[in-house]
Amino acid sequence: MNASLWPQCLVRLAAELPEQQFNTWIRPLPPADVSGADGDALLVTLRVPNRFKLDWIRSQYAAKVQSLLTEIANCPVELALTLSAPRDAGTHDAAANPARGHSTGHPNGQSPGTPAGAARHAAGHNTGLNIGQALASAPLRVGSAMPAHNSAQLPGSGQPGGAAPAPGSAAAAAAAGHTFLPASAPSSGNRNRLNPALTFSTLVPGRANQMARTAALHVAGAPGQMYNPLFIYGGVGLGKTHLVHSVGNALLADRPDARVLYLHAEQFITDVVRNYQRKTFDELKAKYHQLDLLLIDDVQFFAGKERTQEEFFNAFEALVAKKAHIIMTSDTYPKGLVDIDERLTSRFDAGLTVAIEPPELEMRVAILMKKADAEGTPMPEDVAFFVAKNVRANVRELEGALRKVLAYSRFSHKDINIALAREALKDLLSIQNRQISVENIQKTVADFYKIKVADMYSKKRPASIARPRQIAMYIAKEMTQKSLPEIGELFGGRDHTTVLHAVRKIGGERQKNPELNQQLHVLEQTLKG
Repeated sequence: MNASLWPQCLVRLAAELPEQQFNTWIRPLPPADVSGADGDALLVTLRVPNRFKLDWIRSQYAAKVQSLLTEIANCPVELALTLSAPRDAGTHDAAANPARGHSTGHPNGQSPGTPAGAARHAAGHNTGLNIGQALASAPLRVGSAMPAHNSAQLPGSGQPGGAAPAPGSAAAAAAAGHTFLPASAPSSGNRNRLNPALTFSTLVPGRANQMARTAALHVAGAPGQMYNPLFIYGGVGLGKTHLVHSVGNALLADRPDARVLYLHAEQFITDVVRNYQRKTFDELKAKYHQLDLLLIDDVQFFAGKERTQEEFFNAFEALVAKKAHIIMTSDTYPKGLVDIDERLTSRFDAGLTVAIEPPELEMRVAILMKKADAEGTPMPEDVAFFVAKNVRANVRELEGALRKVLAYSRFSHKDINIALAREALKDLLSIQNRQISVENIQKTVADFYKIKVADMYSKKRPASIARPRQIAMYIAKEMTQKSLPEIGELFGGRDHTTVLHAVRKIGGERQKNPELNQQLHVLEQTLKG
């Protein structure tokens, strides 16, 4: 029974999953190891070639695989996912996967679509394991409850991607942790400028970055296939830069020979000016047009710079034509960019545009606790909740607050508790309490939408007044400690259910309406500033 358990599971998976998903994520896996475990349970170990695939299979398929295995075995099954050693690839033969037949149209008589061919294809990944492998020295046990944050599918896709990550070919470079361009790069100065510490494994996932993270994972696994360009927008300090570095690092872990470059928009502007002065635009083209992945931060800085926009347009067209991938970040959505040529913004909007929102409370708590652990000083959960409730703006401010609390604890030789956190952050809390009040929110929103402050608590109900009033109620709930009844009282004695309706309505629309999201972002930044 043990020997046939995995082949039977493959047959079921091939029948129940879309063919493209099965071929991409399940078929290339080596045969599972089945052994006895605790009590009467069976332990099934799946070896996965790299961290990217492991994370995706764990979030998208592990629960289904475990359920099928349990059903077929008719006894409890514990599923473990672990990164495979390079020698694991190429070990399974045609008999290991009964779900698909052979093809003779590939060198060595095996196509990548056959189990043996898939193993050889997967072997390429095993030569360039993700830098997160060091974090997975022990198998990862999969329980019945899977993380919810990766479950969202991308718009219009219904599945994670159409192709497996391209194989790497420089094991030595990956093992050494090298993240620079290969010697064949077009220019000696064309280093990728990636921060190796910014990876998917160090990025805290949550509802605020769910769509952007899922899209970035897809691009890392299949660059040039779909969602090109990927345009990520959101306020400062929300993790846009971390996300684009994660894509670059993941791609280089799988393909160490890939030409990857990260830069800020201002660096591109500097390059254009330098080459314009020297009349060396061929060098500029050689540097950018031959990339496999271009990661560029804050493209709003291109505003008003016509020659820069022209050169970026040329680079954009050249890269897309050769199926290289482009990921850009901005503080606003493409159509909200000002003083940028329409032909550029239309191309920015032609791929996939996703937003990163300010982190919700639970995500802020997770970020604080994870970063505190990384500092070697665990933070009690009640303290993390206290800090997270009072620092709402962005991840960068959370990190600053965490550093203050940790430093205060070390310097005073006191344990971390709420009293110590309140003392360490007293200046920040004082400023926040002084600046953000419901009255201040009402005035800021009224000024923004050009209505009277008195309209915020009047009984008038035309859309030109009711809409800003609902927005002010939403912001008051998000940015103050006031309860729903308290907010209702400050808006002309309205019932708390009216406030709740406004909060839910604006919160829901924010997820779908980029223009509203941008307006809320501007209002929030104005109030925080």
